[in-house]
Amino acid sequence: MRQLIDWLIVWPERVAEHLMWLAPLFARITVGWVFLWSGWGKLNNLPQVTENFIGWGIPFPHFFTPLTSGIEFFGGLFLLLGLLTRISAGALGVTMIVAIRSAKWADIDSLETLLGFDEVEYLALFLWLAIAGPGVVSLDHLLTRRRP
Repeated sequence: MRQLIDWLIVWPERVAEHLMWLAPLFARITVGWVFLWSGWGKLNNLPQVTENFIGWGIPFPHFFTPLTSGIEFFGGLFLLLGLLTRISAGALGVTMIVAIRSAKWADIDSLETLLGFDEVEYLALFLWLAIAGPGVVSLDHLLTRRRP
């Protein structure tokens, strides 16, 4: 029984210790790329995005449209670089909560529906990045490792 536990739990754990840098890097690149381009698209189409915000009932749409678009663009860029990762992930997580509440809320009829939204998956990744941090392959790590 001990060998089975070692083979199924302990050995994969030892392998994973050598790859701890990979998970946050891959998560940052994946969502960073998506939100960099999503924000860029919104910044280049502010009138249409503002109309969408108005339709979804978001207050002060002329203020929140460029703010949200900028958060997506710069948050995505910062995640790609691993710079200000926790702040960027937190801000992007808030945008996902607002997106779910304003644009998707009427479509929710079950937990399965809610968990099937891309926004919830992004929110999960942002929450993980905000808590776990950017990993060692990041500018955040380079900036903080020199600290006394």
